[in-house]
Amino acid sequence: MATRSLQDKLAILSDAAKYDASCASSGGERRSSADGKGLGSSGESGICHAYAPDGRCISLLKILMTNFCIYDCAYCINRASSRVERARFSVEEVVTLTIEFYRRNYIEGLFLSSGIIRSPDDTMADMVRIARTLRERENFRGYIHLKTIPDAAPELIDEAGRFADRLSINVELPTERALTDLAPEKSARTIRKAMAEVRMRRDASRERSHTGKRAARFAPAGQSTQMIVGADAASDATILGNAAGLYAGYNLGRVYYSAFSPIPEASSVLPARRPPLMREHRLYQADWLMRFYDFAPSEITAGPSGMLDLDIDPKMAWALANRGQFPVDPNRASREMLLRVPGFGTKTVQRILAARRHRALRYEDLVAMGAVMKHARAFIAMTGWSPRGLLEGENLRARFAPPPEQLQLI
Repeated sequence: MATRSLQDKLAILSDAAKYDASCASSGGERRSSADGKGLGSSGESGICHAYAPDGRCISLLKILMTNFCIYDCAYCINRASSRVERARFSVEEVVTLTIEFYRRNYIEGLFLSSGIIRSPDDTMADMVRIARTLRERENFRGYIHLKTIPDAAPELIDEAGRFADRLSINVELPTERALTDLAPEKSARTIRKAMAEVRMRRDASRERSHTGKRAARFAPAGQSTQMIVGADAASDATILGNAAGLYAGYNLGRVYYSAFSPIPEASSVLPARRPPLMREHRLYQADWLMRFYDFAPSEITAGPSGMLDLDIDPKMAWALANRGQFPVDPNRASREMLLRVPGFGTKTVQRILAARRHRALRYEDLVAMGAVMKHARAFIAMTGWSPRGLLEGENLRARFAPPPEQLQLI
């Protein structure tokens, strides 16, 4: 195999990392160094943005250690039988890239994943060595997110958690049956066992001994996972039910949803087309409702198909299907019911609850508090406002769904 330059490896392995949804780039001007006249990129693969608990946006170098892989997962562009360009970083090359990018203020941390080379333990050992070298030799204080390998030895995952801020272990697919069919070399049981071990180590790291001494830190930013959507026939109800179980069972910080993307020379068991990107977006909205609005998965996907409505957001879809619970009076309704009003976010509800202790609120007060009254007005009744016939109107759904489009003939 021809020797590749560090720049060539970076181009291949940063592009290969774009399929991981655990980091998402925010908007901005696209500036690329592909013409050889600059260094860094603000819009292409290689740099992603994560968010700290205090809301800061953190730029991360997002790369694979290698896209060689001994596994042959049907849905993966880097599977063993794929004919993509291959490259591999050494431990020192990843350390050098991270430090040099950090010194130039291009990044504030590292997001590192990898294909499986030789064995899960060998691969995980190299990734741990990278994190350890950054922390101990280079005194790197930036953010590190490691994609851990569930088949790796527990002591390697334990060491990874001591050097990384966040660990993530992908469940890959929504159901165990799909994983068996599309990635037979992987085991859902092994994946969940590894996730459970990460949770136990995190819980133990937050406890104090009888002398008051705190244990060594372990993945303080938590763990996350990712599911591929649309590679199998799983419904949105199945996907969200699985996500709810993962949140409850493993105390995850986040479940990411990645729409399946057709790959060259794909297996016949995979769909020929990718699912609508709107489906991925609706799943994120539904996930938000479960985490912050006290919705159960069964409420969000109550329809017979078990699929989310692609035309309107899940909260609005629930409100339209449960019109009998509306309108509500923001001056009297419980927090739980206010959170279910379309157009009311969590901050708006907090402001309503705080303000109504002092005086009765009016329609214009809700506008000042940040409520999206275009969505909310049909579902509330209060001093200065009555929805009249809006809630019973047959065309209420049409107010929020996109207008029909003329089908293309060609």
